[in-house]
Amino acid sequence: MDNSKANFKIDAEIARAWTLPAHLYTDASIFLAEKEKIFARTWQVVGHTSQVANPGDYFTTNLIGEPLLFVRGMDGTLRGFYNVCRHRAGPPAEGCGSRKLFRCGYHGWTYGLDGALISATEIEGVEDFCPEDFALKPVRTEEWFNLVFVNLDPEAQALRESMGELPQQAEKFPFAQMKLFERRTYDMKCNWKTYVDNYLEGYHLPSVHPGLNRELDYNAYVVEPYARHVRQFSPIRGAQPGDATPRRYQAAREDLASDLGADYFWIFPNWMLNCYPDNVSLNIVLPVDAERSLAIFEWYLPEKDHDAPAAKASVEFSDQIQIEDVGICEIVQKNLRSRSYSRGRYSVKQEKGVHAFHRMYGKLMRE
Repeated sequence: MDNSKANFKIDAEIARAWTLPAHLYTDASIFLAEKEKIFARTWQVVGHTSQVANPGDYFTTNLIGEPLLFVRGMDGTLRGFYNVCRHRAGPPAEGCGSRKLFRCGYHGWTYGLDGALISATEIEGVEDFCPEDFALKPVRTEEWFNLVFVNLDPEAQALRESMGELPQQAEKFPFAQMKLFERRTYDMKCNWKTYVDNYLEGYHLPSVHPGLNRELDYNAYVVEPYARHVRQFSPIRGAQPGDATPRRYQAAREDLASDLGADYFWIFPNWMLNCYPDNVSLNIVLPVDAERSLAIFEWYLPEKDHDAPAAKASVEFSDQIQIEDVGICEIVQKNLRSRSYSRGRYSVKQEKGVHAFHRMYGKLMRE
């Protein structure tokens, strides 16, 4: 990457600051640099603990081109490894399931659930061969809130330490007791940062999300930036005079003494928790290339509510919001290439979250 391309500054004072330069959203060399400087150095959500609930349970996945393997050991410990055989780079495991050991699909080398090499086939006669040198290479793996995380940086700060105030803010929601209800993937023709920028402000609610704007109190929308995450909060409106259509949470409001609200947590760089009164959705944005990304949505609800009509209604309501977001993000992505645009300014009142994201991004990209 040409260092001059990343030579930008986001002023700490939002009233003086300019947004990220447009080329950071379109340049392929910037995208490659982000993979190493950001995605290989931050905690990434890769799964749910239900996938590795019992000893021997495992699943495989991919992160920025790195094949990974996660398994629950017989001792109950969750471990992560690079899913690469130490012989000639074959696959020790594929897919998901339950195993007592892993056998490489290339030449049959076998590994224990702790990554230790158990058997190296046809290795007789090899001099100075030490099985301990050929164990699967581990990768930093931790659990929080029933989610599985990985960090490719062996020197990374511990997960909970990196989260700051997030656990105490998010753990008040019963997400850990909820079960996966549905999963959808949205293929988006936009840079991952275009989507994150959009997520981090309620400024666009009246224009882009008329349905959601009807439910949330836009005038009371709160944005709170922290060191590595942003919390957005909005009270949920009560019934208004003249409303012909009941509001989604009107019954819940009548049942509860306290006011209802929606909390949106974005955690640097690319995952979110959307917490509503009746469900929590996990949202992960995966970069594919400079101008394409995937948004993976998972909806979690109490298991007793899975068969209720409201469960499907929650997903369809959220799906409509996502479709609206994808539409505006794809238009913005095209317009970022216009010769008329280079960078913009922030709304001091509405875009504190976007400003915080750009500051975090700039710090890692310049290091």
